[in-house]
Amino acid sequence: MSQSLYNTPLESFYETLNRRIMFLDGAMGTMIQRHSLEEDDFRGDRFREHPSPLKGNNDLLSITRPDVIESIHSAYFEIGCDFATTNSFNANVIAQADYGLEPIVRELNREAAACARRAADAWTQKTPDQPRYVVGALGPTNRTASLSPDVNDPGLRLVSFDQLKEAYQEAALGLVEGGADLLMIETVFDTLNAKAALYAVNELKEQHGWAIPVMVSGTITDASGRTLSGQTPWAFAVSMLHGDLLSIGLNCALGAKDMAPHLKELAQHVNVRISAHPNAGLPNEFGQYDQTPEAMAAEVEPFCTHDYVNILGGCCGTTPDHIKAIIDMAKAYQPRPLPSKTQRSLESSHEDR
Repeated sequence: MSQSLYNTPLESFYETLNRRIMFLDGAMGTMIQRHSLEEDDFRGDRFREHPSPLKGNNDLLSITRPDVIESIHSAYFEIGCDFATTNSFNANVIAQADYGLEPIVRELNREAAACARRAADAWTQKTPDQPRYVVGALGPTNRTASLSPDVNDPGLRLVSFDQLKEAYQEAALGLVEGGADLLMIETVFDTLNAKAALYAVNELKEQHGWAIPVMVSGTITDASGRTLSGQTPWAFAVSMLHGDLLSIGLNCALGAKDMAPHLKELAQHVNVRISAHPNAGLPNEFGQYDQTPEAMAAEVEPFCTHDYVNILGGCCGTTPDHIKAIIDMAKAYQPRPLPSKTQRSLESSHEDR
């Protein structure tokens, strides 16, 4: 594999990161819902006779409706995003077992990256002064390595570290084969899952000589201010910073207003870049996100005024309109300056020490 990003040498990419805030896209699922796709769209011709229902398996659309996925990436690039996040959130053997599609997981990831790659290359040609990049998304899977699903059997685990590592390696190989410039271990609710992903990616980097940057993004699940596996944001960061990361950050679960204090905690301590892609507020009683683009941008602005972030985007409920409002606001601000590396040893469990 190449020692540089797909379109741009690593040095140029880092120069851009140092010069300005860079922008991730917004929600993929929200945009897919706008297309009102039915079972036939998910099946296409290839999976016409597949025995399991497939509607709702959004990752499969990279194969059966690549036109839809590529158009969503293009819509985000059109309003100024630097990064397209691949349509691969559940493209791993653990999650795809629900649909009986484990054998095509590597292809799912490869085609997801290829959809984003085509859109990125088309927009790089249109705006050569702003190269566009593909972030390969490695989602959390639908199982947790740290917690039991049965309160009556606290020692029960439905997945092992080694199973997670193998699942993440298969997904990561497909993403890089399809043209991903970066990899992002995202929506982390269980740090042990994320450590398996990071181990998997770093092993592949060593085996293949990849210089691919790696992002990690956790999720604070509720008002407790902790991940599902019980860590504070800083304890979570300490658990991951050994992994030679481009950035660490937060996404999902919270709107920008509720995410701000947790980003502040990270900004005070971590010596890598910080990313944030919050939801468009909190869902209403019907599970819908009502926050307007203008209101969301106003809630995100403190991230910029207080030097919390280097990379901004949106998660659940966000659309190109939301991300455009954030971009228009954030262009006036400088990225968070990187602090010097800490000289003290760091330890973490549920709290940092």
